[in-house]
Amino acid sequence: MRASIEVADIFRAAGPAYRAAHAGHLSLVQLKVMSAIEHCRTAALGGHVEACEDCGQWRIAYNSCRNRHCPKCQGAAARTWLAEREADLLPVGYFHVVFTLPAEVADIAFHNKALVYDLLFKAASETMLTIAADRKHLGARIGITAVLHTWGSALTHHPHVHMIVPGGGIAPDGSRWVSSRPAFLLPVRVLGKLFRRLFLTRLLALHDASRLGFFGTLAHLTERQTFLRHLAPVRKTRWVVYAKAPFAGPEAVLAYLSRYTHRVAISNSRLIAFNASGVTFRYYRRDGADRQQVMTLGPAEFIRRFLLHVLPRGFHRIRHYGLLAGSARKASLTLARELLDVAAPPDPSEPDDFRPSCPCCGGRMIVIETFERWRQPRGPPDATATSRENVP
Repeated sequence: MRASIEVADIFRAAGPAYRAAHAGHLSLVQLKVMSAIEHCRTAALGGHVEACEDCGQWRIAYNSCRNRHCPKCQGAAARTWLAEREADLLPVGYFHVVFTLPAEVADIAFHNKALVYDLLFKAASETMLTIAADRKHLGARIGITAVLHTWGSALTHHPHVHMIVPGGGIAPDGSRWVSSRPAFLLPVRVLGKLFRRLFLTRLLALHDASRLGFFGTLAHLTERQTFLRHLAPVRKTRWVVYAKAPFAGPEAVLAYLSRYTHRVAISNSRLIAFNASGVTFRYYRRDGADRQQVMTLGPAEFIRRFLLHVLPRGFHRIRHYGLLAGSARKASLTLARELLDVAAPPDPSEPDDFRPSCPCCGGRMIVIETFERWRQPRGPPDATATSRENVP
């Protein structure tokens, strides 16, 4: 069922004025995202007509834009992705680890998204793999599924990486499975220190190679000494690495992944109102008794915040490392199951047809007509008119 208010409604109403006011300052990717969301599931993208095999009820279904930033287009992609990930699960506990960039570094990331987001992935994954391989901690090679989120609940810029990690790994010689403690994977303080060192060292290398761009209030950071002074405070502070309690079984892991992997900056379900006073939506505070809050932003500010989280073209926001890295995943998982003495799961089947059932009788809906972009489908035959034409 369609949500009462959608991000698409806001873009259709306020998008043209926003594009006109910011002409020349929006990237081609941002413009494409706006256009895709505005036209998603409308006649602009074409569609098809479905009819019930039992009662004949029919309905029009317009095509999706399939843009990864569209709140309405992530369901099918998530289902397909999850079906593939389900076959990768091992019968062990799974941990959730989060690596977050401090505000001073997030400001730099905002102007250098592709480079700094990629560095965030690499530094966080190398930190996990290095500390896990250390015999003082786990002494094993682990697997990681990492997902990039760039937003806070209020649509602010807050880049961080969520990781799902099995509670254990394969010993260096491949002879046994090394299990972590039931409620503890790796020490977060140790992770934070190594993450900070790896990230800042490589960020400085990018600056020395003149690969970082600085604009507006950060333009002065092009000077090396100024850049070093900007980073001086974060060299001494503790970087946030957060490890949550392990999940309660594989089903909980999949439920979590279904919520996080294909999430966009804000879902339609969080929107409350859109009127002359602005866009009202729910957001969540991390601390405090009353965590759920309500915020109202002007349409232009809402669109600006939404577009902060448009990723660079071709950027992969879901990545796998260690045992789950693409080139070694199949062999590593096979060995892990042998060491754990568990059978391999059956090959994942093709995802089912998720077309909704008939709203009248619950029967199966089938496609009876397709139509191209900007076209409208033909209406159903009028039985009354047909009977009149047959009267002599």
